Amino acid sequence: MIMLSSYSLLMSYTFDLKKLIIFILIFFIVIFFLIKSSVKAFIYNQIDKVLKSSLLVDKTNFSKENLEADFELFFHRIIEFADLKQKEIEKLNTREDFRREFLGDVSHELKTPLFTAQGYLLTILDGSIDDKKMELKYLDRANKSIERLNFIVKDLDMISKLESGMELNFESFNIIKLVSDVFDLLEIKAGKKNISLKFDKAYDFPILVEADKERIEQVLINLISNSINYGKNYGETIVSVRSFSKTQFKVSVADNGIGIPDGEILRIFERFFRVDKSRSREQGGSGLGLAIVKHIIEAHKQEVYAKSDVGVGSTFSFTLHRVL
Repeated sequence: MIMLSSYSLLMSYTFDLKKLIIFILIFFIVIFFLIKSSVKAFIYNQIDKVLKSSLLVDKTNFSKENLEADFELFFHRIIEFADLKQKEIEKLNTREDFRREFLGDVSHELKTPLFTAQGYLLTILDGSIDDKKMELKYLDRANKSIERLNFIVKDLDMISKLESGMELNFESFNIIKLVSDVFDLLEIKAGKKNISLKFDKAYDFPILVEADKERIEQVLINLISNSINYGKNYGETIVSVRSFSKTQFKVSVADNGIGIPDGEILRIFERFFRVDKSRSREQGGSGLGLAIVKHIIEAHKQEVYAKSDVGVGSTFSFTLHRVL
C-alpha cells in the first residue's frame, strides 16, 4: 500500500510538472507573439511616420502583414536614394570646380588683351613716342587687342545663349553652297599663309541638309579658321561631304597642319583649352571656337568628331540631317 501510494504521489507530481512546463511554454509563446506584434506595430508606426514625408516608397504598397519584405524594400530604396544623393553631391562639386576654373580662364583671357591694349595706349598718351610710325604701330597693336577682346565677349555671349537653349531655325539648304560661301569669306586669311581651300572632289549637284543655316555657317567658319591658324604655310584645307547613314551626311574639314597629341585630343572641345598656348596667343581668337562648334552640333542632336596625328594634320567632322 505504501509503495502504491508513493507511486501515485510521484505520478501526480509528474503530471503537475508537465502541466507547469506546458503552461510555461504556452506563456512564453504568447509573450513572444505579443512582443513580436508590439515590436512589429512599433516599427510599422515609425516607418509610417517616415513614409508620410518620403517619396521613396509608395505608401499604399506598405502593410503590416508583409512588413519584413516591405521593410527590406524600404531599406533598399533608402540605399538607392543615398547613392543617388551622393552622386548628385559629387556632380555639384565637379560643377563648382568647373565653374571656378572657367571663371579663372575667363578672367585671364579678358585681362590679357585688355592690359595689352591699355599698355600701348598709355604709352602713346604719355607722349614718350615721337616717331609717328611707331605711334601708328602701337595703335594698330592696341586695336588688335581690342578686337580679340571683342571676339571673346561675343563668343562668351554665344555659348551662354546656346547653353540656355537658343532656339534653332531649321531650314533646307545646300551644304556645298554654304561651304563655298565660307571659303570666299576666309580666302584672304588663307592667302596670307598660302593655304588653299578646296573640296575633296567636284560636287556637281546640291546636297541638301536640314539645320539652322546661320549656326552651321558659324561651325564651318570656326573649323576652317582653325585649320588655317594651325595649318602649315603652303598647306591645304580640304572639305568633304559624305553619306553617313540613311538620315545623315557627314561634313569633314581636314588639314595638313601641326596636329594634336593623343593625350589632348579629348580636351580640345573644352572652353579655352589650347594645345599650343604660345602659338594660340599669336593667332589671337577667343579660345572658344571648338566649344561653340560642339554646342551648336549637339543642339542639332548631331555628333562631332575629331582625329589627328602630330605633324600630319587634323580632321574635324560633324553630322547633319539629310533631306530625303
